[in-house]
Amino acid sequence: MKKSILLLVVFVLLFINNQAQTVTDYDGNVYDTVIIGSQVWMKQNLKVTHYNNGSAMPNVTDSAEWVNLTTGARCYYNNDSVSFDSVYGPLFNWYAVNDNNGICPEGWHVPSYAEWQTAENYYGGPDLAGGEMKETGTAHWMGPNTGATNSSRFSGLPGGMRDPTNNFLYICENSYWWTASELEPSSPFVWNTFFWYSSINVSHDPAPKNYGFSLRCVKDITSGLIDVIEKEQFKIFPNPVNDRLSITCNRDQDFTIQIFNITGGCVMQKQINDLSEEIDISSLSKGAYIIEFLNADCRIYMKLIKE
Repeated sequence: MKKSILLLVVFVLLFINNQAQTVTDYDGNVYDTVIIGSQVWMKQNLKVTHYNNGSAMPNVTDSAEWVNLTTGARCYYNNDSVSFDSVYGPLFNWYAVNDNNGICPEGWHVPSYAEWQTAENYYGGPDLAGGEMKETGTAHWMGPNTGATNSSRFSGLPGGMRDPTNNFLYICENSYWWTASELEPSSPFVWNTFFWYSSINVSHDPAPKNYGFSLRCVKDITSGLIDVIEKEQFKIFPNPVNDRLSITCNRDQDFTIQIFNITGGCVMQKQINDLSEEIDISSLSKGAYIIEFLNADCRIYMKLIKE
């Protein structure tokens, strides 16, 4: 009976999780998210125009005003929000990024230099990760968009930059994102992260705080996050499935899988000893099931639909 109740709760939670792979900012902009190792990132650049307390962030077009700012502001490439906002979002100065009222959605934050490095190291380090983290093709990137695979699903875009003299540079060529990390305490320079159209590298340089760069946010680590991250270690496909189900596992460990019907009855059990395995489920009736991955220190549930 307890197992049946648990699995019913799992069905409900899995449904909720499947509907909640987005995050919404103060203005109501909705962003897809992507898991990279132990982190959850936005898949699009931040587009918000207000801080989390409702205060408006000024859109500053005048170069003399922009260069002298010591408070938060945004702008758009070539001061043209119509052409550039929907894809690339605003270019923020660092004072906006660092404002105490918060620029990222609640539960999210501006990534530090170290957090960017964690993401790129998951995809082979700075000499390789740019290719894995760039959007593919030349719809937004200038050709040849060297080595872009977007295997990370991060979908990095080349939103260009604004320098303090009001030059808008490198649209379609380079992507620039702020970090939360000053070069040193109270330094006028802040680390940024950028990708190139002609390279698979990820680079980091210090930049003055009155430059204009894009921003991606990363999710705060919470007690519930580990469950979402753990699920990325296992993949089942196709889903829905007819007769044969493929299972891949990123952990070099042995696991027991059990398949339960919605009443909590175990209808199949199998030991997984390889990183990739295929199982025959042709004997199962059509309907919804739960797969449990289990070993001594891990218990993960996934929803399965049998057609």
